[in-house]
Amino acid sequence: MPDCELLSGCIFFNDQMANMPSTSNVFKMMYCTDNFEACARYTVRKAAGKEAVPEDLFPNQIERAREILDKR
Repeated sequence: MPDCELLSGCIFFNDQMANMPSTSNVFKMMYCTDNFEACARYTVRKAAGKEAVPEDLFPNQIERAREILDKR
């Protein structure tokens, strides 16, 4: 699978977790360069736009992403 199309502008991918590099690398491998369609940030961005993605939303928080979208 190709890398996520949103990588260049994703604050998570661009080192939001600089203080936790091991965890960050695992998330990046799992979501950004493999299964990006399961990423909570990707889900919200595609459905509601960049402005709807909270800065503190982690890729694995798909339930929170659904809550965000349900409130729209």
